[in-house]
Amino acid sequence: MKSCASEAATPFLFATCRLGAEPTLKSEMSSLEPGIRSAFARPGFVTFKLPAGFSSSDRLILKSVFAHTAGWSCGSVRCDSTAQGAPRVWDLVEGRRVHHLHVWQRSSRGGPLNPVTPLATEIGRQLLSRISRDRKPVPLNQIAQRGQQILDCILIEPGEWWVGRHVANAIPSRWPAGVIHREMPPHAVSRAYLKMWACLQWSGMAIAPGDGCVELGSAPGGSSQALLDRGAHVTGIDPAEMDENVLAHPSFRHLRMRGSELKRRAFREFRWLIADANVAPKHTLDTVEGIVTYPGVPIRGVLLTLKLLQWNLVEQIPSWLERVRSWGYRHVRARQLASGGQEICIAGMRHRALRRVGRRPRS
Repeated sequence: MKSCASEAATPFLFATCRLGAEPTLKSEMSSLEPGIRSAFARPGFVTFKLPAGFSSSDRLILKSVFAHTAGWSCGSVRCDSTAQGAPRVWDLVEGRRVHHLHVWQRSSRGGPLNPVTPLATEIGRQLLSRISRDRKPVPLNQIAQRGQQILDCILIEPGEWWVGRHVANAIPSRWPAGVIHREMPPHAVSRAYLKMWACLQWSGMAIAPGDGCVELGSAPGGSSQALLDRGAHVTGIDPAEMDENVLAHPSFRHLRMRGSELKRRAFREFRWLIADANVAPKHTLDTVEGIVTYPGVPIRGVLLTLKLLQWNLVEQIPSWLERVRSWGYRHVRARQLASGGQEICIAGMRHRALRRVGRRPRS
C-alpha cells in the first residue's frame, strides 16, 4: 500500500546553493539576520527557522551572495505516488495566488548543471494536471516577470518534495531554482561560455554591439565567445593559447601576455573589463585597480571572478566589494553562480543606467 503524508512548515525560509557552500550559506544567513537558525538540510538545500516577528525574506535574499534562490517554506510532501502527492502540494499553498510553477531537483554530485531535469518536468506536468478548478493554469518552469508569485517544488529525495513560494524580484529569482541556464552552443570552445553568459544575464550589463571589451585571463576563449556573440569587440589578454576558432573571429584580438604587462594607457580604448584568472583574489583586485584608476581609462563596468581558494576567504567579501566601490563603481554586487566553481562573481558599474533591467535573456 502506498503511503502519503504532508506537513506544513511555517515560519521557515528555504534556500538553495552550490554543493559545498551549505556551511557558508548558513553563516551568511545568520549574519544577515541574527536569530535565524538552520533546520532541515541536505546537500544544496537548507531551511531556516525564522525569529518571531520576521515578516519578509526579501532583504535576506537580495543581500545573499550564496543563495541561488530562496523563499518561504510551505512544508513538505512525502509520497510514494506522484498522483497522490500532487494534490497535497496545492493544499500547502492554500488560497495564495500563483503565477508560475517551478519544479526542480536539488544539486547532487555528478548531477546535471540544469536542475530542471526530465524527472522534474514530468512531475511538474502531473502537478499541473491536478491543479484545482478554481485556479487558472500556470506555466511550468518558465522565466517569470518581476513581481509575479512563484510556487517552488524542490525534489529532495525520491518521494520527498519540499514546497515553497517566493516573489520574482532579482533576475536569478525569476529562473527555476535561481539557476540562469542555457544549453551549450555547438560553437562554444569551453564551458566558460555558459559562465560568462550567466554572468551577463545576472549582472544586466548593457554591453552593446560594437563596445570594446578587454578580458584578463581569456584562454581558451569560451567567455570571449559569449561577448563576441553579443556583438562586442573583444581583446583577450592571456599568456596561454587561444582556441583557433576564437582567433579566427574578426572582432577578436589576442595579446599573449599578462594583464599587468600591458601599458595602462592601452586600456583607454575599452569600455568594459572582465577578469577571470586562476589566481588569488588580491592579485586580481590589485591588477584591475591599477587599470581602472589610471587617468583617462573609461571602464564603465567590471565583471570580476574571484576564486575562493579557501572557504575562509568569504570573510573578506565585504572588503572586496568596498574596494571596488572605491574605484568609482557605485553599483556593486556579488553572487556565486551555479555555472561557476568555488568562486564568486562581482559586478561593478559606475551608473545604474548601464544595467539592462527587466529584459528577456539575450543569446
